[in-house]
Amino acid sequence: MDLLDLILWSVQGFLALFFLAAGAPKVLGRGLDRWTGFSVLPRPMVILIGVTEVLGAVALVMPMATGTLPALTPLAAIGLAVTVLMAAGFHLREDERAEALETALWAGIAAVVAIGRWDLVPADLDVASWVLVAALGLLVPAVIINLVVLVTRTPGEPVRV
Repeated sequence: MDLLDLILWSVQGFLALFFLAAGAPKVLGRGLDRWTGFSVLPRPMVILIGVTEVLGAVALVMPMATGTLPALTPLAAIGLAVTVLMAAGFHLREDERAEALETALWAGIAAVVAIGRWDLVPADLDVASWVLVAALGLLVPAVIINLVVLVTRTPGEPVRV
């Protein structure tokens, strides 16, 4: 396993955990009071969003780990990136800039997984590992922003920056 593959697996695992943690409450209907906007959406739509996040999380890891249809992994990454970009638009509409930034960072990280797994950056270039390491650098601010937003938010009240 080379450095590039190790980085991609790390990012895929972290993204999968993030999307499992984001999707499960939507499916189960628990803990949604900490997130803004879901009270105005129909319950079936919230469940659909949660199911896509959970299935996307599984598809980020399982196809490549099992060797069965590994092409699903970059497709899952693109699907999740599109999902969180739509969420960023929702947050901007609600004037929630911190949440919009956080979701846009997750979309960028998911896009890096898709680029890396589709081998769109040749492995023989020295810049390939550097690009993915820089993308991993996006992961740290995304986690910090996510934690700050979640910790400082009062249930039912959006954080406005």
